[in-house]
Amino acid sequence: MDTLFYRIHVFCCTYVRTEPPQKASCGMKDSGSLRAYMKSRAKELGLSGVRINTSGCLNRCEHGPVMVIYPEGVWYGYRSRDDVDEILQTHLVEGKRVERLLLTNDQR
Repeated sequence: MDTLFYRIHVFCCTYVRTEPPQKASCGMKDSGSLRAYMKSRAKELGLSGVRINTSGCLNRCEHGPVMVIYPEGVWYGYRSRDDVDEILQTHLVEGKRVERLLLTNDQR
């Protein structure tokens, strides 16, 4: 029996770092509202089998906000709604990567 609920999971870090020393965290860089925007846009686009999840710290704070998309394990750093729109269209709709937003191996 196939129990696949989603074909793609997007994990968007929304963690707000509070412990000293307070270094930057994704939640301090508007990741919560960007994740909410991504979730609503994915629904508007009718993307089936896609789950946009909130995640705790993905340990890439200095590159944030960050997201990781599974099952491919592709990591993105993004800053704006335009970036989110490009990830949705290019990665989730067209199945390609947004090269300019990819985290490099030394950033992952």
